[in-house]
Amino acid sequence: MQSLRYFYPELTLIVAMLLVVIADISFKRLRSVLNPLLTIVSLLLAAYFTAYINHSQEANLFLGMLALDSFAQFFKLFLLLAAFLVVLGSLQSEELSQVHQGEFFALLLAVTLGMLLMANSINLAILYLSLELVSLTSYIMVGYLKGDRLSNEASLKYILFGAISTGSMLYGFSLIYGMTGSLNLYTIRDAFLSQGVQGFDQFTTLLALVLALAGFGFKTALVPFHFWCPDVYAGAPTPVTAFLSVAPKAAGFGILVRFFFSGMTQTTGSEWGLVNGINWPLVLIGISVLTMTLGNVAALTQNNLKRMLAYSSIAQAGYILMGSVVLTGEGLKSMLIYLFVYLFMNLGAFLVVTIIYNSDKSFEIGDYNGMFKRSPFLAFAMGVFMLSLTGIPPFAGFLGKLYVFLAVIEKGLIWFAVVGTLNAALAAFYYMRVIKAMVLEEGNGNVAPLQVSFLNQALLVALLIPNLLLVFFWNPIDRWTASSARLFGGL
Repeated sequence: MQSLRYFYPELTLIVAMLLVVIADISFKRLRSVLNPLLTIVSLLLAAYFTAYINHSQEANLFLGMLALDSFAQFFKLFLLLAAFLVVLGSLQSEELSQVHQGEFFALLLAVTLGMLLMANSINLAILYLSLELVSLTSYIMVGYLKGDRLSNEASLKYILFGAISTGSMLYGFSLIYGMTGSLNLYTIRDAFLSQGVQGFDQFTTLLALVLALAGFGFKTALVPFHFWCPDVYAGAPTPVTAFLSVAPKAAGFGILVRFFFSGMTQTTGSEWGLVNGINWPLVLIGISVLTMTLGNVAALTQNNLKRMLAYSSIAQAGYILMGSVVLTGEGLKSMLIYLFVYLFMNLGAFLVVTIIYNSDKSFEIGDYNGMFKRSPFLAFAMGVFMLSLTGIPPFAGFLGKLYVFLAVIEKGLIWFAVVGTLNAALAAFYYMRVIKAMVLEEGNGNVAPLQVSFLNQALLVALLIPNLLLVFFWNPIDRWTASSARLFGGL
């Protein structure tokens, strides 16, 4: 019962989810206003509770099921902000206006609840259940356009890949439980420490880690668990695609760090050391290189902007993973910084895609030709987001890549940083292609000004400000992420 006072954010989302369902059924004339209003208020209230919960003292909740620490607080605030921005961006989406939106808001709250639980799970059972909550509700959101063949196909592919990945992860968890006799990550770590490197069969341990990685890789779209990503992103409603590209991906990195850092390492001064003799960071380095390279190479040939951004998000996952494989506090901090700036640049790009689709009903890059003449503001905003995703200074995306590359170099992995830099240069080709189409190419005959609603204009400005000005107010972000790179029972 004492743990409940730290559980207010999750309880708020549970109550709000029920209220949205009740309002959708009971107040049919007002539900178009009540549903988004209840969703927005609940997300803000949950963020308030998260910000003011005391994280100065680390603790575990519910008999070792969840961790209370600054790392969990960072991810909770991040995920609630992402959900809030996606709700605002979905209010005037032409795709979602074609269907009843009541269930959409309830599903969004359910996904957010699952992600909050993922971010601070230190028990393998809770970790799996929270991931399943996120997955099952995401499958429905992807197939939300029931009359759209691509949406239905995307949902089916998502389910199939998800079932295989999470099934593999659960089997890996069962092997770990069989070896250590516990589902708690810290007890698992202690078991590896007490038995020593030769205490467990190395092949079985490696197999368990690889199987567990399948579930984390699925959520974060890491190679080779990325195959679902392009088709799902292209077929899902654009607000759902924007949400999947940021929030579940971030939550996936949160549980990946929890699992490997809390259960498979021990703190040694300012770094983490391996406890089971398996050099899993080397495996993740290989996955990071493959992920960023494949994502960037595949994005070069895409003509559909949603598919291009899907491959772009795969490549971005490779950059984010760089920070979590060096086993240092600076590396973990760089991962949090990259996630923070990625939120604003990626959601901004998808918001521009949503606005243009509302007018032109197209996701083809060729149909963006001459967009600067139709809407200079949209062309400018998209240019900023593309340059930020590329990592061009002085935009926020440059700071994200800078911190990640510096953390890798400080660890002595200079070749790894060189690979990341070359991939960033490669990515510039397809990001600049979008800017070229909007600014330099001749239009396709449609010269009518593209109207942008006041709400979407305000949201675009809110997303542009961090990309443009964050570099001038960087110290608070640096301090916040540095204090958040602390795990319960670790650094």
